[in-house]
Amino acid sequence: MQSSNANHAVTSSWLERYFDIQGRGSSVRRELIAGLTTFLAMVYSVIVVPSMLGKAGFDPGAVFIATCLIAAFGSLLMGLWANLPMAIGCAISLTAFTAFSLVLGQHMSIPVTLGAIFLMGVVFTLVSVTGIRQWVLTNLPRGIAHGTGIGIGLFLLLIAANNVSLIVGNSGGGLPVKLGDVNSLPVIATVVGVAATIGLEKRRVPGGILLVIIALSVFGLLFDPAVKFSGFFALPDLTSEHSLFGKLDIMGALNPVVLPIVLALVMTAIFDATGTIRAVAGQANLLDKDDNIINGGKALTSDSVSSMFAGLVGGAPAAVYIESAAGTAAGGKTGLSATLVGVLFLLLIFLAPLSYLVPAYATAPALMYVGLLMLANVTKLDFNDKVDAMAGLTCAVFIVLSSNIVTGIMLGFATLVIGRICSGEWRKLKPGVLLIAIGLVAFYMGGWAI
Repeated sequence: MQSSNANHAVTSSWLERYFDIQGRGSSVRRELIAGLTTFLAMVYSVIVVPSMLGKAGFDPGAVFIATCLIAAFGSLLMGLWANLPMAIGCAISLTAFTAFSLVLGQHMSIPVTLGAIFLMGVVFTLVSVTGIRQWVLTNLPRGIAHGTGIGIGLFLLLIAANNVSLIVGNSGGGLPVKLGDVNSLPVIATVVGVAATIGLEKRRVPGGILLVIIALSVFGLLFDPAVKFSGFFALPDLTSEHSLFGKLDIMGALNPVVLPIVLALVMTAIFDATGTIRAVAGQANLLDKDDNIINGGKALTSDSVSSMFAGLVGGAPAAVYIESAAGTAAGGKTGLSATLVGVLFLLLIFLAPLSYLVPAYATAPALMYVGLLMLANVTKLDFNDKVDAMAGLTCAVFIVLSSNIVTGIMLGFATLVIGRICSGEWRKLKPGVLLIAIGLVAFYMGGWAI
């Protein structure tokens, strides 16, 4: 027994040193809870991504394995190298673009599409390692930086509410959305879950967010006919003839017709993923005295390299998941939480049936709670500088209204620049801010936006 305790102490001590856990004010237990929370909040991706790409002709089984591998690779890279609590996976928005626009819409073959994703990752990585993404972050005005956090918080609330049909699309006239069926089990479970999460976090119950996810998953297994236990293990078919490992066509993606699509993917990823990383880092208080992300260069490179990997294994472009904020809300501050996410996605390749035991209403409360936490960025806006503050709010509002982070950022920059000029404060405009604003507006006006 003493030997076992000694081994545990040595392991814990090594983890604390490697990830600087105590230095960031955390603990091994808190990091592991945060990692499990993030994993459960984003495990839905292994169901959604294969379903989307399957409609475009990809083999769902092969995409399931690729999705797990991409999340494992990216999260391990972010955790072990960048030492940040941010998990990476196939970006849902770019997955939809890949399936419905590239393959079905523009009739690109699957190998050429994968080649385009790989090239996007190469260009994205060059943009990251050369410091261009860091330059974008440095030239992100404070109002828009905080506005991005507010907007992503609102976006999380909308996504979670829509996933459980609390808020649904309005096919009739009037406003685009409406209230769903408030008497349905998913909606009731979600509302109760949000309230319980808030209460447990108020009492500082360790792992409160995770406890609610587990409790609602057990509730679903017991009382919801849609949640069925179908076993623990399922051996993956790693030698399937439908496997997309190494099937990318890079030369086909170099076609002049395809290159503008690659650049559109890169532009979208630069501002979407960069904005998400900044928002999650800010929520976890992982910014230095100059308001820059700790290990920001490594974080920015991790997700871009993951997109290259996605093209190689046959998946959708990768990005930091907004759901990482669920883990940081649970106390995650180091790469140990992201490392655990990566390990769990590797195991999930062999435990596929378990991914169906976490219904949407089990994770929706965590996402809603995180969204509410991120709205606290409103207090960081400097309303003494009305142009900067209102540009940030414009960014926030249009992120959720357009369901697109890049659109919100573009409108925020446009509002800031025009507002500075009209208020006679044009001297406050940095050259970098002007360049980014012009580039974003041209990107949209040219019709290249995704």
